[in-house]
Amino acid sequence: MKPVSLLVLLAATAVSLQAVTPDGKQKLVFIAGKPSHPPGMHEFRAGTMLLEQCLKSVPNLVVDRHEMGWVSDEKTFEDADAVVIYADGGGKHPAVVDGHLETLRKLTAKGVGFGCMHYGVEVVAGQAGKEFQDWLGGYYENAYSCNPIWDANYTVLPQHAITSGVQPFTTKDEWYIHMRFRPAFGHGVAPVTEGATKYAPILVAVPNDATRDGPYVAPKGPYPHIQAEKGSPETMMWTVERKDGGRGFGFTGGHFHANWGNDNVRKVVLNALLWVTKVAVPANGVESSVSPEELVQNMDPKSAPKPKSASSVTPR
Repeated sequence: MKPVSLLVLLAATAVSLQAVTPDGKQKLVFIAGKPSHPPGMHEFRAGTMLLEQCLKSVPNLVVDRHEMGWVSDEKTFEDADAVVIYADGGGKHPAVVDGHLETLRKLTAKGVGFGCMHYGVEVVAGQAGKEFQDWLGGYYENAYSCNPIWDANYTVLPQHAITSGVQPFTTKDEWYIHMRFRPAFGHGVAPVTEGATKYAPILVAVPNDATRDGPYVAPKGPYPHIQAEKGSPETMMWTVERKDGGRGFGFTGGHFHANWGNDNVRKVVLNALLWVTKVAVPANGVESSVSPEELVQNMDPKSAPKPKSASSVTPR
């Protein structure tokens, strides 16, 4: 038997780290969570449908969208290049129930990209904290992180494929802050290279003092360690290029469905969906438009919120 050349081995490795569908396209498995929260909030189904529609014109990309927290058939992962979850998180995160964490562990080990959006960046530390640090670079940890609703002003954007065509913007959202990043990444506000892993912040803003003083959505706080960092920047979207060859991103916005009508919010996330799937991001980012009528389509059938007592809070 002839010895296998290093060049052949490298080529085989490159193929294994970048799956393609039978028609030669990259594949994003996009998972929407179960309905939750009052109307206009956590509209995972409508949000993923809208973003999927905005990606229709992207060549060399297949979006396989699923609902209710997981895929209908795990065979779809066989040729997936990335998995992105936009769903409720915490102890019942779709990534940790029913053996899904082991499924994701096998996928990421092959270099499959992984992204989570809004509540989806939160897991219980003992369940999947280490995995999310490995796959995403960081995660929301209850009582360490917090979730105020505030106007984040993104005045400076870094040079990155995900910021292509994105202009500075301000939006009011439940922008989570103080993520539990990998120790080597510190507070997550500066690019870091750790061995073969590269971390980069994407959306960074400075919460005002009132934001740090609370109330947060749940628990309402304030937390002394959050208040102690007044004047400091926070990272609300970040990326990681992993040593296994895969990519990851976290995005803490996405609470209010109406923000998908903001061209810059939509573009930075659409760009991220391409980037994590290893599809080239256009020089000016993903161009899309959403009309007011399109924005309210496919919303979950939800009851109007009940009156709250003075002590009640809305969960993340």
